[in-house]
Formats: sequence, C-alpha cells, structure tokens
Amino acid sequence: TTVFVKYKFQIKNYITNESRKKSINQKRLWVFIDVLFYSEQIERRMELVRVVSHNTHKKMVACLQGQIGTDAEKRHKKLPLTALSQAMQDGGNQLGEESLIGKMMEMCGDAGNRLASELMQHEMNIEKEILDPLNQLAEVDIPNILKQRRQLAKLVLDYDSARARWLQATKSIISGTNTQALTAKADSLKEEVDEAMNKMELCKVLMSNVPKLLLEAQADYHRKSLTLLESVLPTIQAQQDSWTEKPAFGTVLDEHLKRSGREIALPIEACVMMLLETGMKEEGLFRIAAGASKLKKLKAALDCSTSQLEEFYSDPHAVAGALKSYLRELPEPLMTYQLYDEWIQASNVPDPDKRLQALWVTCNQLPKNNKANFRYLIKFLAKLAQESDVNKMTPSNIAIVLGPNLMWAKTEGSLAEMAAATSVHVVTIIEPIIQHADWFFPEGMDVDFNVSGMFSMPAPMPNNVNHLTPPDYDSGTIERKRPGSMVGPDGELPRRDR
Repeated sequence: TTVFVKYKFQIKNYITNESRKKSINQKRLWVFIDVLFYSEQIERRMELVRVVSHNTHKKMVACLQGQIGTDAEKRHKKLPLTALSQAMQDGGNQLGEESLIGKMMEMCGDAGNRLASELMQHEMNIEKEILDPLNQLAEVDIPNILKQRRQLAKLVLDYDSARARWLQATKSIISGTNTQALTAKADSLKEEVDEAMNKMELCKVLMSNVPKLLLEAQADYHRKSLTLLESVLPTIQAQQDSWTEKPAFGTVLDEHLKRSGREIALPIEACVMMLLETGMKEEGLFRIAAGASKLKKLKAALDCSTSQLEEFYSDPHAVAGALKSYLRELPEPLMTYQLYDEWIQASNVPDPDKRLQALWVTCNQLPKNNKANFRYLIKFLAKLAQESDVNKMTPSNIAIVLGPNLMWAKTEGSLAEMAAATSVHVVTIIEPIIQHADWFFPEGMDVDFNVSGMFSMPAPMPNNVNHLTPPDYDSGTIERKRPGSMVGPDGELPRRDR
C-alpha cells in the first residue's frame, strides 16, 4: 500500500501504457489504485484523529478544578472556589455583621459558594457529554476501527452490493414478476443499506459534534454565572451604599456630613482636637512635612471613622498634614468654585475697609455646611496664630501654607500651576479672615471645638494679649464697622496694613 501511495501517478502512467498494448480495462485498474491510495489516507487520518482526541481529552481533564469521576457533593467540596467562599463566610462571621467588611465577606462568600455549585455542575456536564465520549473515541472506537479496516472495507462493498440488489429488486417489482417475494427481499435489503450507512456515519458525526458541545457547555456555564453575579452585585452595592461608615477623604462635604450625621467633618474636628492638645506650640505647624507612612496611617484611621487616635497625638505634623490632605482632596474646595470669582474680586478691592466688607459679604454667601466648617477651621487657626511667638505661624504664614488647600480655580492644570495662580490672592483673603475671626464669625465667641463629643477637650489656654475682640456691628444691615484693631491712634491704618 505504501508503494502504491508513493508512486501512485507513476503506476497510473505505467498501467495506461501497458493497457494500450494488452487491451486491459484502464478504468477498473485506476479505481483499484484509488481505493488503495484513499484507504491509506483514511488510515492516516483516523490515527491523527485518535491522537488529537487523546491530547484534547488529557488537556481538558487538566483544566477541570474538581476531581474527575467523583460524586457531586465530594467534587463540590474539593473545588478551590468552595474553600475560598467558606473561608470568606467564616471570616465574615468572626468579624460580625456590625462591620462593613464582615458583612461584605459574608455576602461575597455566599456568592462564591453559589458560583462553585455552578462550576461543579458545569464540569460534571463536560465529563458526561464530552470527556467520556472523547475518551471512548480515542481509546476504544478508533483503535478498533484501525484494527478492523478490512471489515470496514468489506462493509462498504456489502453496502454497494446490497444497494445494487435492492435497486434490482425494485425494478423487478415494477415489472410485475413475483411481486410479493421481491417486495420482501427489497425491504430486507433496504434495512441492510440503512444499517451500513449508519455505521459509516457514526464516527464522523461524533467527532464533528465534540467542539460544538464543548462551546455550548461553556457558554451555558458562563451565562448562568453571569446571571448569578448580576443578581448579587446590586445587593452588595446597596449594602455598601446604606452603610454609614464610608471614607471621608475625597468625598463631597455634604455627602459625608449627611451620612455621618455630623455638623463638622470628622477629619477637620479630629485633627483640630489633636492639635489643640499637643500641637499649638509646635514650630512650623502646617509648614513642615510629616512622614509619609505615619500620614497614610492616620488618613486610613480617619477614613474608618475611629476615635482611637492616641498614637498620633505625639506627631502634630502628621495631624496637620492629614488636615491639609483632607481639604485638598475635597472634590470641591471648602470656599467653593461658585464663589471663586467673588473671593478674587473682594481681594482686589484697594480700600482696606471696603475689602474687609467685600470679604464678609462673600463669606456669608457660602453654603450652610461649608460656612459652618470654614468658621470652625478659621476659629482654630486664629487660636493657633495667638501662639505665633512660639510656633512662628502668624496669620500670614498660615494663609500661605494652608490657603491653597481652601480655595483653588476649577480650571484644569497641575497642582503647582493652580497653587501659583491662586497664591497671589489667597493670602490677602485668608490672612485678614484669620486676623479678625471674631469679627467675621461673631456668633459663639468661644467655640466648643469638641462638637461631636467624641474627643476630650484640652485644658483651657490663657488668653493672649493680642486676642482680637469683636467690634460692635449692626446685625440688621450689610454695612459693618471696621475692626478696631485696624485703626491706629490717629485714625489711620497701621503701616503693615498699608
């Protein structure tokens, strides 16, 4: 057979020449050669199909996460996803439902367990519908076919013979000779034809269906998994949205206050209370940078809404850095984008009295929550400035280092570019507000910085001789009297203010 395959065309040419000399039937010889040739081709093809089937079966078994051949319950327990979901559920139970992470761990563990069930069912279907037939084909059917190639060739000949006899019987029936006997014989031969045809097509159909069955099974598994996840994710999102403890950094001020039921943002109040305790006499506060790791840890603690902050009291620079970071990371500055132009226009007023009046008018246009937190912060900064002889943080210095975190333009650009564009005006805005904090915010002269009651108040500090007393003003009109501290003995402005 190998010789025929290798020299097929040379043999055909030889037969053609010899048949002309000896009057041999060329057509029959060519058919014989073709049968030999295609018989070898089929055998090679079948061996290739067997190898491909074997390798595919081996790789598919390796892809399965469960233990092949075991029952459903045991297979489900052995899945890695089952172990993960069980660990998450146990962790959630240990943390308790009163914490968000505990609730999330429990819900995700339950979802993972359901996904593991879907995966187990998918793998069992793959094993039943694909792996078993593929193994049968590679290890049993094809080897038998290769061993019985002669029987298969005979089957083809039997099919042709049966078909010829059936056609002949059909013609005899039509001619009317011995009709009843020939009809029974024709039916019998037709059954032989059908049976032979079915055996010939069986192998072909099986191999052509395997890739399609695999893709259909995978598509069905992923569809079910997606449906499960789509049903679980909204529940998880709703649970997160309803949880009161959410990060404060980078969150809109109104949203944070509403969710936490607070009047003053937690990072502002916590940092102010810690600085009142240990940072008022710290030189260079808000100017000297803190250690990155300590700052990151403090921000994470504040994001968790914890009041256990004792370890940070000893590092006022980290506390001041966290306060600056919170103000800077607000989606909208505390002094708002909407009033940015008004602040700038007020700072450009040349007359000091009118400039203060314009700043006061703009300050009173702040939204309620922004004004309350701005007032709280300014009162603290004024208190900090009273210790400027020790901490070197005068109202001007405070305005320089903290002002760019209170207001900036909405236009896009780098932090350095926005700070440079704003710093020209920010000092002329923030410095006088700190200097005359009680004039800008006369309501509640002595601020109770421990608004939420979460923190312990430090011992009261002695009044500084430079502390500003608020002047009288007419609460019924917009026009307010100039702070007395700005007027010299002769009624003129001091040199530093000029």
